Amino acid sequence: MKSENRLRKRLKLISNNYQLYLFLLPTIVFFAIFAYWPMYGVIIAFKDFSVTKGIMGSPWAGFEHFERFFHSYNFKELISNTLGLSVLGLIVTFPLPIILALSLNQVTNLNFKKFVQTTVYAPFFISTVVLSGMILVFLSPTGIINQLIVHLGGHDPILFMSKPEYFKATYILSDVWQGTGFSAIVYLAALAGVNPEIHEAAIVDGATKWQRILNVDLPSIMPTAIILLILAVGNIMGVGFEKAYLLQTPTNLPSSEIISTYVYKVGLKQSQYSFSAAVGLFNSVINLILLLSVNKAAKKLSSTSLF
Repeated sequence: MKSENRLRKRLKLISNNYQLYLFLLPTIVFFAIFAYWPMYGVIIAFKDFSVTKGIMGSPWAGFEHFERFFHSYNFKELISNTLGLSVLGLIVTFPLPIILALSLNQVTNLNFKKFVQTTVYAPFFISTVVLSGMILVFLSPTGIINQLIVHLGGHDPILFMSKPEYFKATYILSDVWQGTGFSAIVYLAALAGVNPEIHEAAIVDGATKWQRILNVDLPSIMPTAIILLILAVGNIMGVGFEKAYLLQTPTNLPSSEIISTYVYKVGLKQSQYSFSAAVGLFNSVINLILLLSVNKAAKKLSSTSLF
């Protein structure tokens, strides 16, 4: 009886608000077709997939492909490179948009503020291919960076893109240059919602700019920062494929080969679809575990969480 009453109430609620559900319907259909329905294809990670036999006709392989990946000679290298780029990138790139937003929020000269905002936002709209090409040109033996080094007293040009030790710094610094300004928009939007009367009251109480930043601005953007941190940690194994692949050279592979580039090379170039699907599934499961763990920790430590 209770379940029937709940069902009737729910149906009545839907009928009373059917216009809202009609607005939701295209989005639900889109995700059902393009996000959830293709998920059945993940079973090829547990099969010896054959194009002629199809997904359902291919024989089962169990966890054979996962074991092969775990015992592969470059497993530790792939995990190390992927985590190295993502963790170091998170440490460097996550706080910078917050610092930039807090700094811009204190600027009173509107013309200067607009100029800085435009300058730091602009790199975000450069495509990854163009950005990678710029990096390769700038860091080439005859590029502007090496020319500057030689001009300042360096003896020989540095082969930045040929040495593995320079790859991570190049990748992360390019992320900083391209994404910091755009990421700061979210925090600037949160700061715009702060009641000006709070700042006025703090000024009357004799608070300095630094004190107002610490006690008014920073707490106001903390919920936003926590949500973005949860999402960032949940994607910590999902290092961008395009730039890593475009910046790879045969000599920097020990530092630049990550899971996403490995999946592309093995899956598409070598047509090992089941094996690459297993590697990709492993990557996604790790991301899901991290997302749930960080979300649970954030929920315990603060009142902010994704769910």
